[in-house]
Amino acid sequence: MEETNNINEKNNIKINLKKDEIIIKITQEAKYEDILEEIKNKIPRLKKLYKEETTPIYIMGKNLDNSQMEEIEKIIKEEINVKIDFDSPKELGLSGIKTTFEEDLTVSEVKFYKGSLRCGTRMEYEKSIVIIGDVNAGAEIIAGGNIVITGYLRGLAHAGAKGNKKAIICARGIETPQIRIANIVKELINIPEINSNKYAKQDYAYVDGDRIVIE
Repeated sequence: MEETNNINEKNNIKINLKKDEIIIKITQEAKYEDILEEIKNKIPRLKKLYKEETTPIYIMGKNLDNSQMEEIEKIIKEEINVKIDFDSPKELGLSGIKTTFEEDLTVSEVKFYKGSLRCGTRMEYEKSIVIIGDVNAGAEIIAGGNIVITGYLRGLAHAGAKGNKKAIICARGIETPQIRIANIVKELINIPEINSNKYAKQDYAYVDGDRIVIE
């Protein structure tokens, strides 16, 4: 059984130590300067929690820009030589593709993947992707077409990455801070608890006008 130790941080940050990763969750309302100060103050305690060099640190919760992520990563790595992943992607989209278009995706080439995507895993495909499993926090899945997940979506998902607003994202539960379809971003501030009902309906995300709707 996986053991989890919860350390309640002062205001803006919570740290969860799990068997295979350390999760730092930053509140959406936190100011960046306060985040930096609190991380610097928590470094000694974080070093005590960090035991295995193969244990990654995953930072989630608040959407950060590239420069902010780089600064936070630098602060931590000055004290701890560790792999750090963010739920705010430095790159999200298929490389080199900037055109926007709409394509009927009721019939689409599909890439199937059997198994869950773990933290630090990135999957890209120019058509649709079906994951038979979960997409865990810290993983990224990027598709030019639809994204269908038989389990839970807790990592990053970008459907219609070439700019197709007809793409959809479907999962048993969408429990990630952010999803993207084409060039539209939806922030999920209040992430729902895991639904233990195995007969629960799937969450279905699509574009309506200029916003993403989840049903």
